[in-house]
Amino acid sequence: MIKPLIDLLGWAGAAVLLLAYGCVSFQKLRADSLTYQVLNALGSLCLVINTVFYHAYPSAFVNVVWITIAIAARARLKRGQRQPAGT
Repeated sequence: MIKPLIDLLGWAGAAVLLLAYGCVSFQKLRADSLTYQVLNALGSLCLVINTVFYHAYPSAFVNVVWITIAIAARARLKRGQRQPAGT
């Protein structure tokens, strides 16, 4: 019963990551946008759950790093937005 849900989560995660990449590649989203970073983190989280379930740890590791990059990029962008203009 859980395996189909995990499979669906994995496919959804892959689709979300590809959507995010496609949107940036075709300039529908900016790489520094909140939407792009959230899509990256969400897609990777879905893939982490899927890959851990199937014991595909190298892929899980890559997606944990991907999530970390998305969170760090968003935090950096948020800090940059708080700085006064001209700094």
